[in-house]
Amino acid sequence: MSNSWDRDSLPEGADKAAMVQSMFDAIAPRYDLVNRIMTFRLDVRWRRRAVRDLALPGGSRVLDLASGTGDLCVDLRRAGLEPVSMDLSFGMLANDRSGAPRAQADILRLPVPDGAVDGIMCGFALRNLVDLDVFFRECARAIRPGGRVALLDVGVPHNRLVRFGNNIYFGKVVPRIGALLSDGPAYRYLPRSVAYLPPRDELVGKLRAAGFSDAVHTQLSGGLTQLMVGTRDA
Repeated sequence: MSNSWDRDSLPEGADKAAMVQSMFDAIAPRYDLVNRIMTFRLDVRWRRRAVRDLALPGGSRVLDLASGTGDLCVDLRRAGLEPVSMDLSFGMLANDRSGAPRAQADILRLPVPDGAVDGIMCGFALRNLVDLDVFFRECARAIRPGGRVALLDVGVPHNRLVRFGNNIYFGKVVPRIGALLSDGPAYRYLPRSVAYLPPRDELVGKLRAAGFSDAVHTQLSGGLTQLMVGTRDA
């Protein structure tokens, strides 16, 4: 498959799904290394904050969707929870060292019964999904009433100075780091993919409409990252 993410325009629909799967297969071997370097290890702090805000009791079963190499699964286990790793990318799952049960799956069509899990987490993948409304509804279907969801993704800082610096760093520096250590086209696409995400008020509205009426949005690290959490309606 050609590097379709190297185009100026961002792909949509089935083209986007195929591109995302191929891209993450390609970058899986050095994904963790590049993440640590390009975020100065802030990604570790963001994931731990998301697990804390998931606020589920020990022993709860949690799906880690678009799980990548299983970093969130490791944090979930440390918190006494029971994670299950699911990702569309076989390359990512093959590099998962969390020890959690794994399944290759399209997270827009989860292979679990209604109300089967206590919680769902998803880290830095919302912008890679073809349809956010479908994803939020699928989360609501899979989570039991009273269960919880915690969703992390990149953000757009509201402070103009922070936003300016962030645009330079992720638009210019991150692609060079990616090209040096992993896959250049993929890391040119990833900074631009934030354009797929709607504004935060719209994101929260979609999550509430799907069945998480208490959903709230928090900016982390000055808005570099955003976190949404909510409780499944009874």
